Amino acid sequence: MVKVFPITKFKASSRAKDAVVCYDGKWSDGVFKTWVDFLRDTAKMRHFIESRDTDSYILHCGDFWYFGVTFTALLQCRKAVHLTQNISENFLAEALLPGMKLLTDAEVQNSLYIPEIIEKSEEPAKEDIERTPEINGETTRIFLFTSGSTGKPKAVPQRMKEFEEDNAFIILKWLDKISERKFVSTVSQHHIFGFLFGFSLPFATGTPFRRKRIEFPEEFEELTDEKYLIVATPAFLKRTVEIVEKLNMRDPWLFTSGGAVSPELAVKTNKVFGIYPLEVYGSTETSGIAYRMQDKDGLVWTPFDNAKIWLGDDGCLRIISPYIKDPAGFATADMAEMLENGKFLLKGRSDSIVKIEEKRISLTEVENRLLESGFIEDVKVIALSNDIRQYLAAAIVLNRKGKEQFAGKEKLVLNRYFHDFLMHYFENTVIPKKWRFLDKLPADIQGKKHKEEIAALFEVK
Repeated sequence: MVKVFPITKFKASSRAKDAVVCYDGKWSDGVFKTWVDFLRDTAKMRHFIESRDTDSYILHCGDFWYFGVTFTALLQCRKAVHLTQNISENFLAEALLPGMKLLTDAEVQNSLYIPEIIEKSEEPAKEDIERTPEINGETTRIFLFTSGSTGKPKAVPQRMKEFEEDNAFIILKWLDKISERKFVSTVSQHHIFGFLFGFSLPFATGTPFRRKRIEFPEEFEELTDEKYLIVATPAFLKRTVEIVEKLNMRDPWLFTSGGAVSPELAVKTNKVFGIYPLEVYGSTETSGIAYRMQDKDGLVWTPFDNAKIWLGDDGCLRIISPYIKDPAGFATADMAEMLENGKFLLKGRSDSIVKIEEKRISLTEVENRLLESGFIEDVKVIALSNDIRQYLAAAIVLNRKGKEQFAGKEKLVLNRYFHDFLMHYFENTVIPKKWRFLDKLPADIQGKKHKEEIAALFEVK
């Protein structure tokens, strides 16, 4: 029987002292961090934090172990925690408020370096190691940064109460898949999906998690020694199936979020990993609210049992769930079609609707039509404007078939082909007027393509 102890409920006695919390490399390497290591390093970080007159911290750790002990210590000390993947100079200049400090395992000027803090700290007394200060899930102050639809980062306030309610549903639904595997994540723990599935979930279930994030698809080829549960974005799955034909992993399981998996990618993922990914639909503001596995569900999403979902007057999803603090629920920008059984189909985002010469057009629909050509691996369509008018522009990555089809052809030939292809579906006035063909589209670590970066591709040099 698996005993569940989330971050706000654990005690020193919750796990055996030698229980493995974290591992390095692959499981059979035997490089482990145990429960007593967790208690000891958390006590060291707690002592350091208690010695400082600082209320609010930015936390950035590529290492899941350093992240876990520091995050826990900050909550035990009742500090405000800002989680961010971005620690560039410009971002920190905007995000660091007076008195706020950066705790990190990266060597950043004027930061607090976690590995050195732990290494140079004195060995805590036994009573300090076994002391687990109360963490009240309702009063925790956690901030996750999201770009939303504007591309401008904003801090979204969160609490462990809602995080753990979200985890509770996942545990109730898929505990058997979780408990018999070892976690490995391709996703940064500074984002909602990576935090919930890469750290909070395995911690609660006592399932060992990998210390370092998978950064390259080839790393999966080493994970043949044990049954692994993989946390990945659709963007990373896409990178993997492009360069790996077949993995010999032992009965893996896949959680994915951060965007919808296309039917083509779902089939390729099954071919490479031997399983269709379990997709979780949600966002930083809503967390997970629905799921699907395309071999069983097709494109239909099933709401979580604890989520109430309906369509607003604008045709976009409205959501009430234990995760969402506002009792009125949350209004998304995701357009959908509700089915009779309470399930739904996504129809793109309302902020993807633009007017071109007084004609409403969905950027998502144009992208989907281009993908139907069979020659495109990735595409992003945006609206641009000049002094005269607004128009569409398309940034495209050709797949292998497309590269063979247009090998040696001038760009004008490609432009004309895709223009004529879209003429079967749209009026000429709304077909993209500018085209860029690239090896890869710019995207953040979660695989999201922001309009500002795509627009820069079309700037006159």
